[in-house]
Amino acid sequence: MIWDGNCSFCRFWISYWSGICDKTIVFIPYQDLDGQFSDIDIIHFQQASRFIDQEGNIYSGPDSAYKSLSTSQKFRFLHQWYQKSPAFRTLSDRLYQGIANNRSFFFRLTKFLFGSNPENLRPFWAVYLFVLIFLIFI
Repeated sequence: MIWDGNCSFCRFWISYWSGICDKTIVFIPYQDLDGQFSDIDIIHFQQASRFIDQEGNIYSGPDSAYKSLSTSQKFRFLHQWYQKSPAFRTLSDRLYQGIANNRSFFFRLTKFLFGSNPENLRPFWAVYLFVLIFLIFI
């Protein structure tokens, strides 16, 4: 899995994913590639995350995230949905692009909703939702 090492949002989620994915997956920032994939222009790694499987298949953007997560039983369905559902693929692609264009905002939102420690996510969003619903009904 090749990702942008200068992106705090990416670093947060890669840290989480590396704990739930198959231990054979190597997560490496594209800035540290040192010519390992010289046949792939660096611009491709700058545009979106890439997952390269053992057969050499390359997955890009949300598909790369879903493919890496597919090694976890808990999230295996996401890659299947991305492959089979045009609606889910379109939604994922747009969401990925939106996050890519607003990384600092989504990093702050991530920390607000899940806490600052990617190895110990806390579902603060559930508390916020409960308080909001409570206030609406009062």
